[in-house]
Amino acid sequence: MKITERYTRIASLTIFLALILTAFLIASLTIVPSFQYNYFIRSEKIVSGADSIPEPELTALKKKAETLGRNAEKLSSSTNSFLIINTSDNTFRLYKNRQMIGSGLCSTGSLIHLEVDSTRSWVFETPRGVLQVRNKIVNPVWRKPDWAFIEEGLQPPPPGHPSRFERGVLGDYALDLGNGYLIHGTLYQRLLGRPVTHGCVRLNDSDLELVYQTLNIGSKVYIY
Repeated sequence: MKITERYTRIASLTIFLALILTAFLIASLTIVPSFQYNYFIRSEKIVSGADSIPEPELTALKKKAETLGRNAEKLSSSTNSFLIINTSDNTFRLYKNRQMIGSGLCSTGSLIHLEVDSTRSWVFETPRGVLQVRNKIVNPVWRKPDWAFIEEGLQPPPPGHPSRFERGVLGDYALDLGNGYLIHGTLYQRLLGRPVTHGCVRLNDSDLELVYQTLNIGSKVYIY
């Protein structure tokens, strides 16, 4: 009697599993293909929907895409070269397309504190951080700030006075980093490698020319 009951239970379980398997196969052959078909139809409508965009809007979208492409090209051209300046040992490294193409000595801020009174003082420090080339200048003219006269014991002249403009002291090229800071040449090349500037970065003639030709407007200058 017990053996008969055991066989009966096994048979019932087998039938139950067979029914579940049959139901699963039916669903695979009907419901899933139907879902896939409907999804495909919806996808086709989404893709082909671009054809229904009015011509003026489609033209505007194309122009935006072209503008974005040009901007991307400009960005890549301006960021494939960069300069690293170490103010601790006054050296630089120039990179282009991930390759270092130049290195050498430079001069950075002296950290000297010049104080006139409680309202006017300067610390001659090269700014640290991530800067960028804002402008490139050939045969730059030094526009002497007030401290340049005060250092010499002179009274600063009015803004725009001819004595504020001095030629031939910044080298053949300059790269503007903003806020009055430049990368430029120097008449005192024997002092390269020392912190002697008023905040600008000085290079010798050949290094300056290489940096000028390599960096573009927008190129990064990393100073630490």
